Amino acid sequence: MALVDVLIPTCGRKTGLAVVLTGLFGQTFQDFDVAISDQSPDDAMYLDSIEIRTLVAALRWRGHRVEMHHHLPRRGMAEQRHFLLSRSSARYAHFIDDDVLLEPDTLERMLKVIQEEGCGFVGCPATGLDYLGDVRPHEQQIELWEGPVEPERFDAESIPWDRHKINNAANPLHLEQRLAPDGRTVRYRIAWVGGANVLFDREKLLEVGGFDWWDQLPPGHAGEEVVVQFLLLNRYGGCGILPAGTYHLGLPTNVEDRSRNATELFASLLTRLEARDREESHHGERALQPHAELILT
Repeated sequence: MALVDVLIPTCGRKTGLAVVLTGLFGQTFQDFDVAISDQSPDDAMYLDSIEIRTLVAALRWRGHRVEMHHHLPRRGMAEQRHFLLSRSSARYAHFIDDDVLLEPDTLERMLKVIQEEGCGFVGCPATGLDYLGDVRPHEQQIELWEGPVEPERFDAESIPWDRHKINNAANPLHLEQRLAPDGRTVRYRIAWVGGANVLFDREKLLEVGGFDWWDQLPPGHAGEEVVVQFLLLNRYGGCGILPAGTYHLGLPTNVEDRSRNATELFASLLTRLEARDREESHHGERALQPHAELILT
């Protein structure tokens, strides 16, 4: 079994998927398997195209297990990620969207950080290269982790929303030039790091529920990756890293209907976790009680 399962949701983006698979083929870290879930309509499938078949064959030749699924009907991105996570059994689950280009050492650096920190996830923001000339110093108030990455407690009323500005436009590249010109890895505090390139500790992700709440939202929603990162930040901590080594291809979004956002579930999901903790603590106390009485007598 590989150390990392790379999980790729895709829909209507043959070229984007080909770029992602090529980026994976060239990674310096190679102990990974791949699961692809395609939600393209039946008449627009491309997993059997010569481009994708060739790249999959190349990855398999290198020793990677690659499984491909045509997963319909479309029930929203949370369900799509839930399905992919159900296909994973590795220590780490790496979600990568079908519209990014990775530098060769990106996965290796992400893995090193999550192993060193023992946190819930490590993310790399996807930079829009069209914004290289758009320098935004007012959005670059970055908060670096000077010590170990730790849990950050907040509720629905105290979410550190402003931190998301760090990942806008080409801010990651401009900050990289200033903070990591020698290529050293910099860890920083986040609200979330999108869903384009995030490495999760799979057990920790499952422990906070994963995406098992997907059926509480209509198919037209966004923010599914944000709410799980909120939960993990609270319980295990998480961070973004620079250099990000992740470039957005600029393809049109597949989530056109954003009338609902999964972050609306954060308060109830956090309450669910806290209630479970209390119940487990209570059961633990009850299990210890007979032993304590035996000692007293």
